[in-house]
Amino acid sequence: MSTIKNAKKYCEAVEAKDARNKILVPTIPIRENHTALKSLKETGLDLIFEPSFMDDYQYLVREDMIEKIARISRKLGAQNKILIIRSAWRSFEHQQLLWETKFISFQRMQRMYPEKPSKEIEEMVSHFIAPPRESMHTTGGAIDALTYDAVQDCVMDFGTNTGLEIKLSKQCYPYHPGIGPEAKKNRALLIGLFEEEDFVCDLKEYWHFDYGNVMWAIGKEREYAMYGTIT
Repeated sequence: MSTIKNAKKYCEAVEAKDARNKILVPTIPIRENHTALKSLKETGLDLIFEPSFMDDYQYLVREDMIEKIARISRKLGAQNKILIIRSAWRSFEHQQLLWETKFISFQRMQRMYPEKPSKEIEEMVSHFIAPPRESMHTTGGAIDALTYDAVQDCVMDFGTNTGLEIKLSKQCYPYHPGIGPEAKKNRALLIGLFEEEDFVCDLKEYWHFDYGNVMWAIGKEREYAMYGTIT
């Protein structure tokens, strides 16, 4: 019972902080540093790229981020693990397509959670798919990542995933107390490596990391962001 109470308290705190951050977003000035986008596929780094539904997706990030990701990759490599890149820069069109698939996600989650009312499922889906003009992926300063265990030959356990497939729920909140010890350890590894490189982990998605954009500025209590939207 204490775990359930702790989980409820934790989720309420996350959601309150997330609501405050969303209010702050339009108040943060952006001093665009005009760093170019560069494809992670052209870096020669030991990375795994999750297949995208977008044709010829290049997994673009701001060039400032390349060496940071390289260091993360090397540290994982020393542990016989590989960084999985799920998503990086997204155009408005890309994000719009994701937004439009909310209905498909809603139907999928209705099957996964037949006991939950439709309104609750709709709120859950909305937690994890941002409208095009709100997504940090359009800045080139956001990256979605997981890790692969080369010894076990599998995507590591993060508590809500089966391989690359992530089951969306509040247990996706990075420090949810309801996940198992192995998942907690794997999340701590991934989050720790990105935080060492000055990224900020999303409040609701353990796989999403921001650098240089408005959410990063809020998380780091910076006066301004370095990356605005790239169309």
